[in-house]
Amino acid sequence: MPRQTFAFLYPLIAIVLWAGNVIVSRLSAHAIGPQAITFYRLLLAVALLSLFVGRQTWRNREAIWPHLGAFAILGFLSMCLFQSLSYLAAETTTATNMAVFTALTPLLTIALSAVFLGEPPTYGVIFGGPLSFVGLLYLVGGGDAAAVMRDGIHPGDALMLLAAFTYALYGVLLKRWANAVPTWQSTYMQALFALAAMFPAFLATPAPLRQLNAETLPLIAYAGALASVVLPFLWIAGVQKLGPNRCAIFMNLLPVFTAAAAIVMLGEPVKPFHVIGSAVALAGVACAQFFRRPISRARSVAEPEAVRDV
Repeated sequence: MPRQTFAFLYPLIAIVLWAGNVIVSRLSAHAIGPQAITFYRLLLAVALLSLFVGRQTWRNREAIWPHLGAFAILGFLSMCLFQSLSYLAAETTTATNMAVFTALTPLLTIALSAVFLGEPPTYGVIFGGPLSFVGLLYLVGGGDAAAVMRDGIHPGDALMLLAAFTYALYGVLLKRWANAVPTWQSTYMQALFALAAMFPAFLATPAPLRQLNAETLPLIAYAGALASVVLPFLWIAGVQKLGPNRCAIFMNLLPVFTAAAAIVMLGEPVKPFHVIGSAVALAGVACAQFFRRPISRARSVAEPEAVRDV
């Protein structure tokens, strides 16, 4: 029992670090360009990973070579597009909203699996999807779900929804293109391709938005070291000990930790519509995670791929 309890600390601490990364995104919103901080965090992450897995990756190059195309696409989706969209969204939405949209990833992953992997939809997705949608409308509408229909969705919320879809697609493709390359070597190769892809965008960023200073260096250090190296290590360890589904449940805690940190560090107010909208949206996610019986009995639904990179 103590060992089992200790194992839960891996995904729990990973989610705490993820919440901190959302706060970092908000703090960086007007201090550094989204492409610049994405490039810098990748540069630091690659440098750190090179110390631990660089040599092993080179030795395993023959097994890695056939999968270079997949690694390039996966790295672009999770480490370039998802991160850039998140940083850009942080300019016009709250940390709490960002966390709620990110927490939708497991539900979206299950839904996209039905499309790209041919897995039959589950009862949980059929009922949980609309429930989460209603919760999101209430949340982004400030307590008035109809406000979204009248006024439209805020740019930051729309960007975070797109970011969540991007990361869900990453999870599905990660499963579709499963190979025998060790997890850390796969992550390292994705980071290398992502770094190369972000370099042109970094050069195109205006000089004032890519300067390193006392304000931006701590943000880059957190994003590049804790969020890009330590967090995946803890999450992967949690998946190995608890399984992907049990770890995915911890995603529901992301808005809770993020909201608490946002109150203390950013002074963001948490109003009743935040609590109600988030609770309804996360109830839909939980529904999809717990009620996994497929509508079609011809096939059983496989477990969704766990989130491995942040």
